[in-house]
Amino acid sequence: QVKVVESGGGLVQPGGSLRLTCAASGFTFSRSSMTWYRQVPGKEREVVAAITTAGGSSYIDDPRFKISRDNVKNMVYLEINNLKPEDTAVYYCNKGYGSRTGAEYTYWGQGTQVTVSS
Repeated sequence: QVKVVESGGGLVQPGGSLRLTCAASGFTFSRSSMTWYRQVPGKEREVVAAITTAGGSSYIDDPRFKISRDNVKNMVYLEINNLKPEDTAVYYCNKGYGSRTGAEYTYWGQGTQVTVSS
């Protein structure tokens, strides 16, 4: 079955950068789009970025975010530059090209916490 494991989060000062990693298994990764989400406690989960099988990206409204994938390692990455306190959230990835809220998903990984603070 689908399994995703997110990692790479941490405590970062404003202006810093992070690269989050999502390790996927249980499906043919190269044939699936992937989507990153984030969620702040008490708020609805929101999409951050999606990447197609061909490597095209979607949903990215902020140039600070960059999504990429490695079909050999079955991993998808989210690079966040010039981090801001409002980027503080738990970041999740999931299989497929998800909706803006990800409400259709019944499975989520544990996520990785990103905290931006001085």
